[in-house]
Amino acid sequence: MQVLICVALFLVGLVVIIKGADWMTDGAAAIAKRYGISTMVIGMTIVAIGSSAPEFVVSALASFEGNTDMAIGNVVGSNIFNILAIMGATAFVSPVASSKGNIRYDLPFVILSSLAVLFSAFDGIFTPGAVNEISRSEGMLMLCLFAVYIGYTLTIAKKPGTEPLKSDVERQENPSAEVKPLWKCVLLIVVGLALLLFGGDWLVEGASGIAIALGVSQSVVALTIVSIGTSAPELASSIMAARKGDTDMALGNVVGSVVFNVFFVLGVAAVINPLALGNISLVDIVTLLLSSVFLWAFCKTHSSLGRVEGLIMIIIQIIYYVLLIWQA
Repeated sequence: MQVLICVALFLVGLVVIIKGADWMTDGAAAIAKRYGISTMVIGMTIVAIGSSAPEFVVSALASFEGNTDMAIGNVVGSNIFNILAIMGATAFVSPVASSKGNIRYDLPFVILSSLAVLFSAFDGIFTPGAVNEISRSEGMLMLCLFAVYIGYTLTIAKKPGTEPLKSDVERQENPSAEVKPLWKCVLLIVVGLALLLFGGDWLVEGASGIAIALGVSQSVVALTIVSIGTSAPELASSIMAARKGDTDMALGNVVGSVVFNVFFVLGVAAVINPLALGNISLVDIVTLLLSSVFLWAFCKTHSSLGRVEGLIMIIIQIIYYVLLIWQA
């Protein structure tokens, strides 16, 4: 009976998340249209931070309770899922175009965040007798890097000469398109975020209950079930944005979420309590770094992510999960 309740929670949470992502994407895109802000910037800020709220709640609470491998595993697993599964699925639904600015500035932030996890988590290997962990000072440094990232994003929001992306050009060519009232845009975002939070909480609770019933270890739960559950808002938001033609918002959502997860979520969690790795291995974090490099390389080579690249990324994600479960 308990397993059935967990399954019901998981399914209800998934439905609520999808609807919340739909409304939030509509509201964010409408605000971008109203004020002439690039949907890439909206995706990297409002949508990314809002959809990453479940990761923040889970990792902060896990750190406070001393479950440090859960806190780290949630972020590492979520970012791998964001880059490979979400970006791959989005590209498979609709090819994702990338500008020179994305390749030169935005995507390198993703690689930088992955390097930050690698060097902060495993700096103990350079000091005999030291414990591999993310310390409070390293957490504070991550928060400083997050402030730099937000400052950069806000600076380019209205920067003259910024290369327009496809969806922004289409809006400029159709000025007669209906613009939603500001109050309605804000209401859509607020209600959408609320649904994402409640739905994400139910989904994670249900998924975790199922995993515990199956006797899966905490690290595997964090890297798979929990990270997939907390990344469900990003998946829903990106797929909805791609179906509506806002693929640049989908890319911005993933970029913003990955950076937010490391520099803010992991930073706050480390400040609360130094994060010992537990069963999170070097292989997991190297997989995150390689995924970041793959995303940048695919975009740089073809100036877009097509269906073939998307399928390759999804296959890599599946292989990682198979190896992770097989090792467990």
